[in-house]
Amino acid sequence: MDPTSVFIIAAIAFPMWAIVIYNRLVSKKNMVKEGWSGIDVQLKRRANLIPNLIETVKGYMGHESDVLEKVTALRSQSLEAGQPREQGRTQRLLGAALGRLFAVAEQYPDLKANQTFIELQGQLAETEEQIQLARRYYNGAVRDLNILIESFPSNLIANAFNFIQAEFFELGDPGDRAVPEVSFD
Repeated sequence: MDPTSVFIIAAIAFPMWAIVIYNRLVSKKNMVKEGWSGIDVQLKRRANLIPNLIETVKGYMGHESDVLEKVTALRSQSLEAGQPREQGRTQRLLGAALGRLFAVAEQYPDLKANQTFIELQGQLAETEEQIQLARRYYNGAVRDLNILIESFPSNLIANAFNFIQAEFFELGDPGDRAVPEVSFD
C-alpha cells in the first residue's frame, strides 16, 4: 500500500471515528437529561401529595404544628432545589421530616384509620419507589457518560467539545454508610 492510500484512509477514518465518539457522548448526555427528568417528575409528584397529607393530618394533630411546618418548609425548598447534590440534601431532609410526621401520626388512632390518610400514605410509598427507580436509571446514565468522558480516546473528543461530567443523585447521608458500633456491655 502506497503512502497516499494510507493518508487517504486515515483522512477518512479519523473524522468518522470522531463523529461516532461525538454521537455517543451526545447520546449519553441526553440519557442523563432524560434520567433527571424522570426524577424531577417523581419529586414533583411527591411534593404535590404533601399538601393533601398536611391538610388531612392537620385536623388530628393540632398541637404538632412544628412537625407540619417543617414538612411544609422542606417541601418548598425541594421545589426550588436544582442541582443533584442540592436536591439530594433537600430530599433527604424532607424524607426524614415525613418519617417524623408518620411516627407522630402513629399516636392518633383515628388518623391512622382515616381512609384519605391511608391512601396518601400508599401513594407516597409508591412515589418513593418510583423515585428510587428513576434515581437508579439516572445514576446509571451518569456513570456511562462519565466513563465515556474519562476514557481514552473518547476523552479527546469530550475535552474538545467541552463535555463535562454529570453529578450523581444521592439521597443517603454519608453518616449512614458508617459501620454501626455494637456493644454487648
